[in-house]
Amino acid sequence: MARIVRWLMAAITGWLIPGAVLAQERIYEWGWGMHPMWWGTWGVGMMLMMLLFWVLVIAALVLGIRWLVGQGKEPRSDSALEILRQRYARGEINKDEFEAKKGDLS
Repeated sequence: MARIVRWLMAAITGWLIPGAVLAQERIYEWGWGMHPMWWGTWGVGMMLMMLLFWVLVIAALVLGIRWLVGQGKEPRSDSALEILRQRYARGEINKDEFEAKKGDLS
């Protein structure tokens, strides 16, 4: 019988102590709805600054990766088309020849 009483006392104590601890915590003060920074100007400003921070970080990463990928490439120039333009500019060929040869090169 004493064993059952001790078990019941332990069970009741195990249920009551967490309830008493939670009652002392005043959880309602720590929710998001009660946060003092959430409703004020500072809260909105902090959210906008965080958003701006992450936009800048992501933009820097994208631009950095694009720059690194483009490092190995040399600018392509079409020398044949450039020579054709120079010949047309000097008057060595007429417009019809220029357009025909340009069409062939493209």
